[in-house]
Amino acid sequence: MKILGIESSCDETAASVVEDGRIILSSVISSQIDIHKRFGGVVPEIASRNHTLAIRQVVDEALVQAGVGLDEVDAIAVTYGAGLVGALLVGVSYAKALSYATGKPLYAVNHIQGHIAANYLAHPDLEPPYLCLVASGGHTALVRVKDYTDFEVMGMSTDDACGEAFDKVARVIGLEYPGGPKIEALAREGEDVVPMPRMLKGHKGYDFSYSGLKTAVINYVHTLEQKGLEIPRENIACSFQNCAISMLVDNAVRCAKTLGEKKIVVAGGVGANGYLRERLTLEADKYGIQTLYPPKHLCTDNASMIAGAGYYEVLSGRPATLDLNAVPSLNITDRY
Repeated sequence: MKILGIESSCDETAASVVEDGRIILSSVISSQIDIHKRFGGVVPEIASRNHTLAIRQVVDEALVQAGVGLDEVDAIAVTYGAGLVGALLVGVSYAKALSYATGKPLYAVNHIQGHIAANYLAHPDLEPPYLCLVASGGHTALVRVKDYTDFEVMGMSTDDACGEAFDKVARVIGLEYPGGPKIEALAREGEDVVPMPRMLKGHKGYDFSYSGLKTAVINYVHTLEQKGLEIPRENIACSFQNCAISMLVDNAVRCAKTLGEKKIVVAGGVGANGYLRERLTLEADKYGIQTLYPPKHLCTDNASMIAGAGYYEVLSGRPATLDLNAVPSLNITDRY
């Protein structure tokens, strides 16, 4: 079964053809990073306009790379949330028009469930159940994946997402967007010597909190600036990253132990962070818990993960109708 996936939730216009939810036949991404870099982050209106300009060419190229025509595609899957409403509407509108014109069934995919499904592309033998650590620019959560379309949230951020905190801290210490990779690189040159608050310390659940940590960094930098002192960017990056990642690792391993899960799977853009991979693997190994990660190009936004998740929506028999709309604040477990 060949699924055409379309993704436009933020600043990547992407299309992909995936076979049987596991095999990537093509993956095309038109990135807007260079456009938004000058603004220090994604500007929603600019993102939407560029999606409109790119989407037809991206979809056409994905079909060419896969060596298939639209008549050979079995279904169309599209991200309908969560994300920027204008950006989502471009992908949803194009997918609906394509479905109507070709008669191909349309399936709505939750963006975060797409990130989770990226692991089926990276690990063809992976099957539920398992515990998934979701860490991206918009979401931070621990999700118990009971089946391919059955999810239970065990804990989530009470405020900022981890990736959002990375981007904001990067901006305050003068690093370009996107901030996550820049902080990871700079942290290698620094030491963990700047005091950082551990939010929700002693909390018995598995929730996360990053707003206080982000604010602590901002206040620390502003205090140094007011005193005319040098900003130790490398040490700030190192100390912040260690604290932010520790929260992810500690909660994930503690939750897996409590649930008796022997497998932790990572999803989302922060999953590309090398320090997270090192720390989580090391800590999970102590308890005989296996850790799985997608390759870094499947951690960030792409359409292969949407096509992969779409395959399981097809199997569940829940096609979307042409009244499908964008849902910018879609919850992690929501389905169409």
